[in-house]
Amino acid sequence: MTTTTASAREFSLPLRRLLHAREAGVFAALVLLFVLGVVLSPSFAQSDNLLSVGQQVSQIGIMAIGVTFVILNGEIDLSVGSTYALSAISTGILISDGWNWVLASCVGLAVGAVAGLLNGLAVVVLGVPSFIVTLGTLSVFRGIALLISDGAPISLSSSQAGVADFNLLGQGLLFGVVPMQFVFFAVIAVIGGVLLARSRFGFHTYAVGGNQEAARLVGVNVKRVKLTAFVLSGFTAGLAGVLGLSFLSYVQGVTGQGMELTVISAVIIGGAALFGGSGTIWGTVIGVAFIGLLQNILNVKGISSFWQTVVTGLVIVAAVAADSWQRRRKSRA
Repeated sequence: MTTTTASAREFSLPLRRLLHAREAGVFAALVLLFVLGVVLSPSFAQSDNLLSVGQQVSQIGIMAIGVTFVILNGEIDLSVGSTYALSAISTGILISDGWNWVLASCVGLAVGAVAGLLNGLAVVVLGVPSFIVTLGTLSVFRGIALLISDGAPISLSSSQAGVADFNLLGQGLLFGVVPMQFVFFAVIAVIGGVLLARSRFGFHTYAVGGNQEAARLVGVNVKRVKLTAFVLSGFTAGLAGVLGLSFLSYVQGVTGQGMELTVISAVIIGGAALFGGSGTIWGTVIGVAFIGLLQNILNVKGISSFWQTVVTGLVIVAAVAADSWQRRRKSRA
């Protein structure tokens, strides 16, 4: 009897942890949303539609992985949409000027990382709140993108050298089935998950977000942790920008406007605490999937894009309200 009871407890412990995880609620909502989609449209669960959703949310998802690290530190990055545009335009200009697409793409990634570095330096060295810093660089990076492109759109032609190969990054299909953008998202999610859950940097990220002063007292280099998080956010935004250019072969200075709100929404919906210290990459992936499925259902039913914005906003408010309620409950306990 004792052995049976012990075995039952060992089996139920992981289950209880799952049910009490922050992501459990949004995962349940994701399942219900999927069921709703199947009920509303017979074609919703078809592989072609689901792969299409995966491709559509991949760029948002890649950016959300980087932003997760920033939010877990108790900071915010509002400039990722502008960084996305700046990296895409930088890459597009270089390819149009005859650069090898690999080198041009590397420059685009570097532009994103440098943008994140500048944000991080302003926060950790100058001590300016990240909300103010990234609100400012949102306009600065957008302005630079418009300046270097003279406000004109950049289009890549498949007749240009290397453009056809470059387009495979965003338009290609792995094994002729899985969109390459989704593959990039999956790889970045796995790397981010391992980095957050299995590395010292991940442990320090949670420590800084949970209690910055306590983390400093036990020897955590708070400035370096935050700076690294902003660089990761900039890099992933740059990668998304390069993939976006590869997919459309077109970019302009206003590209990516409003993306930062969707990205942050995915992270918060996925269970990350807005003030840091709590959240996972797994939760962010769920949040990205939730937004993707929600938008797909609304599109299938022919709902106006204006109403889609309203619905997404309501979901964000509900997610933040749920987070606040859970924090108050834990505090009382």
